[in-house]
Amino acid sequence: MEKECLVCGAPLEYLGHSEPMECVFCHKIMQSTARCIHGHFVCDECHTQGIDHIIALCLRETSKNPFEIFDKLIALPTCHMHGPEHHVIVGASLLTAYHNAGGALDLPKALDVMQERGRQVPGGICGFWGSCGAAVSSGIFVSIVTGATPLTEESWGLCNEMTSRTLASVAKIGGPRCCKRNGRLAILQGIAFAKEKLGVQMECAPVTCHHTQQNNQCLGSKCPFYFKEKE
Repeated sequence: MEKECLVCGAPLEYLGHSEPMECVFCHKIMQSTARCIHGHFVCDECHTQGIDHIIALCLRETSKNPFEIFDKLIALPTCHMHGPEHHVIVGASLLTAYHNAGGALDLPKALDVMQERGRQVPGGICGFWGSCGAAVSSGIFVSIVTGATPLTEESWGLCNEMTSRTLASVAKIGGPRCCKRNGRLAILQGIAFAKEKLGVQMECAPVTCHHTQQNNQCLGSKCPFYFKEKE
């Protein structure tokens, strides 16, 4: 199994309440609900270092299949098994495939906005806020595409509907969390939503996950993307 703490590899613990903690990398002190069992804390900003590579890769992409793009992004060395970087990766994959499939979009600008908004979504909110970051990322995707703001009408409803569809899909599978599984569920819902509501048909090839050995909490055959390696 892949180690969990980015410093020592020990398992993580979630406190259920926030405490002031010092990031081992940048030494900033901030409130957090998570650390490893030996006390190491890595802030979201340090956890997502190198996320700029996501935009560079997306701008070179020609695929209309967001799953293909997602798999390339999560293969980047700066993407960990779990973490808030997925809150950018999900939306970036959808935006890129949407653009390549003919969706009207200024992709460089859209990806900049996706990164800005996605990085504000904290890690761990799936269990503490009841709103998975992958679902929020899919809602940001629709918000950017439709130009939604808190004062718009139809687009406001569309981006919230996108998030709610993804959340329902994530909730149906159940926990514990898996950023790879929930990211793929969000993309699956995003593809269907774009076709139904936005008139853009992205490609959707069958996908399987090969991260079982890196995820200490993998659901195995209960996950719709589970792939059993040959012995």
